[in-house]
Amino acid sequence: MRRSFKYRIYPTRGQAQRAEACFSDHCRLYNAALEERRGLWEWNQKSISFYGQSAQLKYVRTDDPDQSRWSARSQEATLKRLDRAFQAFFRRVRAGQTPGYPRFKPVQRWDSVTWPSDGDGCKWKPDYSQVYFKGIGVLKVMMHRPQLGVVKTLTLKREGRQWFVVLSCDDVPARPLPVTGEDVGVDVGVARFVTLSDGQIVENPRFTRNAAVELAEAQQTVARRVKGSQNQKRARRKVAGIHHKTRRRRLDFHHKTALKLVEDYDVIVLEDLKITNMIKRAKPKPDPKAPGQYLPNGGAAKTGLNRSISDAAWGQFTSILEAKAESAGRRVMFVNPAYTSITCHICGLKGERPQQDTVICPVHGPLDADLNGALNILSRAGLGSVLTQA
Repeated sequence: MRRSFKYRIYPTRGQAQRAEACFSDHCRLYNAALEERRGLWEWNQKSISFYGQSAQLKYVRTDDPDQSRWSARSQEATLKRLDRAFQAFFRRVRAGQTPGYPRFKPVQRWDSVTWPSDGDGCKWKPDYSQVYFKGIGVLKVMMHRPQLGVVKTLTLKREGRQWFVVLSCDDVPARPLPVTGEDVGVDVGVARFVTLSDGQIVENPRFTRNAAVELAEAQQTVARRVKGSQNQKRARRKVAGIHHKTRRRRLDFHHKTALKLVEDYDVIVLEDLKITNMIKRAKPKPDPKAPGQYLPNGGAAKTGLNRSISDAAWGQFTSILEAKAESAGRRVMFVNPAYTSITCHICGLKGERPQQDTVICPVHGPLDADLNGALNILSRAGLGSVLTQA
């Protein structure tokens, strides 16, 4: 298996400054390569591939002493990053989706650089709890857990004022867990984060909502500061710190919830949700009687729902669950999500949902909507049995 290992690193002030310079130069390289691609197409209707731009690196490094300070392989990885952005753009064009043309990156938001091969411009030294990057130096690593497998790529990452190294490793051994003989259907939501087909409920912590007041105050402080001043920079760091704390709390919650599911069940069944489609903005409704005017479309309510879905981060949770299940020898299945909540799991008839938490079956009466959905999810996978809710 391929797995990532993330470790906190502690650069000195000089190393942090050199790392900032490394990020800045890689960002400039990315933007210059993007400008070259845009210019070639705009003026000559020609394109240039990753290999063409990679071949130009030796001239860039010769003409620009700043670029020559860093590993050529890391610069190739930055050009590959741009190439992947264009591949995704063309894939969306062919699929008829919103294309999203690659954009220039501001230096303040360029927070990672990747070295594609251990030993080429970088060196992982687990025996000494150190990592080396060309042009930056040897950095101290906090080895809070052992690294497994063979290190393939290294990424230097900045999160706020903290620094990390992320290792992508191949041949990581699996750690199968004992068979439990239990299967479960999982219904994710915003009122409850998870409802299981055996009746267990995991409440939604709503991390973003809980941090909303503090975040709004911090953002107002940024707006009141003089643009470009040190006071504004400190205020921006506070905003970034709130976002970072919220993200870490959510990630910790997802890991613990996924681990509990993997430990307790052999097969875990979820809905195959198209989350990107679920969080789209409400479409405007033109008023046929008044050209230029629009009818109410429930946009405010849809925006609130979109914010709650993003706060729950079902996609991140699912990815974590799949990775843990693979390592533990468990199985994760996905089923069609259509009408799972309003279809009675006992008789199969579609009911009405007058409230968020209740479905009324024409035969069996009121049912818990989330539990009913979890039972239907398990049934659609060909698992479980017909159960009756009390």
